[in-house]
Amino acid sequence: MSWPYFVRVTSRTIRRQRRWMSVRPKEGPDEDAQSRPKVTIQTLQALKESRVPITMLTAYDYPTAVSCSSTPSIDITLVGDSLAQVCLGYKSTTQLTLDEMIHHAKAVSRGTTHPFLVADMPFGSYSGSMDDAVNNAVRMVRESQIEAVKLEGGEEIADLVRRLTSIGIPVMAHIGLMPQRHVALSGYKVQGRNVASAKALVRTASVLEEAGAFSMVLEAVPKELGRYITEKIAVPTIGIGAGPWTNGQVLVWDDAMGTWLGHKAKFVRRFANLQIARETGVQSFANAVKDGSFPDPQRESYTIDPAEWARFMEDVAIDSDGEA
Repeated sequence: MSWPYFVRVTSRTIRRQRRWMSVRPKEGPDEDAQSRPKVTIQTLQALKESRVPITMLTAYDYPTAVSCSSTPSIDITLVGDSLAQVCLGYKSTTQLTLDEMIHHAKAVSRGTTHPFLVADMPFGSYSGSMDDAVNNAVRMVRESQIEAVKLEGGEEIADLVRRLTSIGIPVMAHIGLMPQRHVALSGYKVQGRNVASAKALVRTASVLEEAGAFSMVLEAVPKELGRYITEKIAVPTIGIGAGPWTNGQVLVWDDAMGTWLGHKAKFVRRFANLQIARETGVQSFANAVKDGSFPDPQRESYTIDPAEWARFMEDVAIDSDGEA
């Protein structure tokens, strides 16, 4: 057999296999997605300065990451530790492990094109020694190919922010309601509603900015305070339940798309209702299998050459006679 003939036959075989696979990758890169400019820290800073709102959505797997990359309007994709509840069925984010976060962040990285990619450092992964925290952050960046880490905390994490930024790991800070500390905060409650706590949050924002955080998530704070902090600090703020005057907004994918069955926070808006579509699809599949309409013998089934099938039946009959 000549080499060119082998190559042609092998190529045809591979094409047929791809055509027959029920789940297969795209044929080549998404040219439209690759043509979009990559969002960088400089991009985000420019958006703040030009007063163009920043958009951020969470993603926990490859297909969701692809969806976030499907429009040039999404600026940041966040692998949020909310994956603990919405993907893994845990009761809180404190149960999520570093290995689990890295596993999901890897998948998101593979599906991300232009959005800036950030991942939460899980509870406990940065609360030990400085060296352990740095090593965990380095591992997340190296193994998951994320571009920045997000840390929940106040002034107590300032030294860690300085250390990480000094070795080239950008840090997004997260203040206000910090889900990883919901027990210490006596639940998921709005923060900064009195003078003392509001002033403390303003100070925290300034300290973390000075330490090197390139942006800051403000969660569940009064809209007036969200605006004040946004105007006071130079880095972009991303609000989630912090009012309309922050530099950007973030929502959990499952909240925004209507697939989360749990509590709906005041700040959540459903932009789609994929839960109904998903459940309708499941029921439709089950009905079609039960009533015999799926798969259709013509449109959804393969066949064999009639002559080849006749020879097969002859062989089967001969084999049966021999066994008898």
